[in-house]
Amino acid sequence: MSHVVSDAGLLAPGRAGSPAESATEDRAFLQALLDAEAALTRAQVSLGLAPAAAAPAVDAAADAARFDLRSLALRARGGGNPVIPLVADLTAAVGEESGPYVHRGATSQDIMDTAMMLVAVRALGPALADLARTERALARLAAAHRDTVMPGRTLTQHAVPTTFGLKAAGWRALVLDARDRLTAVRDALPAQLGGAAGTLAAFTAFGGASDPLELTAAYARELGLAEPPLPWHTLRTPVADLAGALAFTTGALGKLAADVLVLARTETAELAEGSGGGSSAMPHKANPVRSTLIAAAARRAPQLAATLYGSLAAEDERPAGAWHAEWEPLRDLLRLAGGAARDAAELTEHLRVHADTMRRHLDLTHGLLVSERLAAGLAPLLGRARAKELLTEAARRAYAEGRSLAGLLAEEPELRDVDLAELTDPVRYKGAAAALTDRALERR
Repeated sequence: MSHVVSDAGLLAPGRAGSPAESATEDRAFLQALLDAEAALTRAQVSLGLAPAAAAPAVDAAADAARFDLRSLALRARGGGNPVIPLVADLTAAVGEESGPYVHRGATSQDIMDTAMMLVAVRALGPALADLARTERALARLAAAHRDTVMPGRTLTQHAVPTTFGLKAAGWRALVLDARDRLTAVRDALPAQLGGAAGTLAAFTAFGGASDPLELTAAYARELGLAEPPLPWHTLRTPVADLAGALAFTTGALGKLAADVLVLARTETAELAEGSGGGSSAMPHKANPVRSTLIAAAARRAPQLAATLYGSLAAEDERPAGAWHAEWEPLRDLLRLAGGAARDAAELTEHLRVHADTMRRHLDLTHGLLVSERLAAGLAPLLGRARAKELLTEAARRAYAEGRSLAGLLAEEPELRDVDLAELTDPVRYKGAAAALTDRALERR
């Protein structure tokens, strides 16, 4: 029995079934390679560098379903990349008459780099659509909870009050930052065309192009990619920019997930995923699965981006190993970011906010959540030193005796005329949270 190689995503639930997975699978990458080859022939035909019949002949043959993926993968070992065996198979499929116009003048890296850019563009479309869903869901949450007060936490401890609206608005700001970065990168992704050493010489030698730069422009138009100012075989800005934007996106969504995971703990229960995942051993559990998968993606992405940044140091006019090292981590990054975007949309659209629990938690520290406000309010009345001394002792007693800070302060004769109810109410110490939320929601 022959061994069938398959990657069904068994160990990758974050991307399984996502648009990013289908846009980056082997068959999709093969189709991008074929699209790059077909576009090159069409571009040469459009400039009169190849006979008109060559374009439809190559287009008809450039169908991924006609090619044996496993055979191509195994034969790729001979030359170190799949373009070499693919060109042989595509040339044979095109036929004797138009076969000579397959891949004419190009080098393998031209086709591989161009295919990577096509795959990226095709994977980023659905990811951006999911980010748009996430942004809209977060805008609704921020507006609905503009005045929902909750404990603000710093270094894991209660600090001062904040609002859930402001927290959601902050998540949305990161999502918009990711959207803007991915959009800018996607719109700038270039075709690659340089020939053997980035001089375009072969397109003059084989095709008789009087101005090979026109061919680069025509090639980019055929593909719907940006026209590169130079061949970028060892100038890897497009890949590095893409790596940075993808890693940022998973990290931005990871921040959202990290907050949800903390606030969804049993002991906290201020948030809950709309439909948590089950446990194989504990029937009562509803695990925050969407957040968990996003968090996993955020942990993996930086190392993948580091590999792509490492490929910037590429020697000569075409390097050995640097561009080869990019293929798998770039695909993984596209899958991680796309899967995380899908999970973030589902998470935020169904997130449950327990405002009553948030309000109860304001009192967990017996009123000490507003000690900053009290220090500022009592200093003019008692002097800074006395106010600090009084609050320090009251804080100690609040914990030791299990009493409220307001009750202890009310017993102090020197505070008899102070409106302690107002000063110690955490709901009244939100600062500019509402205004900041409103301003954040103005961004489109």
